[in-house]
Amino acid sequence: MPVFCHRCGSGLPSTARFCSNCGNVVNVAAPATSRPLLRPHIGRQIAGVCMALSLAYGWDVGIVRIFTVLGFCFSGGMVGVAYLAGWIGIPEEPFPMPGPTQPQP
Repeated sequence: MPVFCHRCGSGLPSTARFCSNCGNVVNVAAPATSRPLLRPHIGRQIAGVCMALSLAYGWDVGIVRIFTVLGFCFSGGMVGVAYLAGWIGIPEEPFPMPGPTQPQP
């Protein structure tokens, strides 16, 4: 990801903390490590749609669930349709396959 100075616009290496031209402090946000959009088996309440959204985007699952319930109440059913579409469209997280066991020394 290219990094540029916000003051003078010069290109900088990704490890730079200061601009070499103007001396401005460079604030580089760490790249977000996001998960793929998958419905987990552990921690879900109904179908795992709220948990999947919160894990994929880094949101708090409680806040997502509160907004979902409020959306159910005040959207005239549109959030219900979206939740159902998420239930059908978001794939489930695969079960981990057991691998060969290593002998313990």
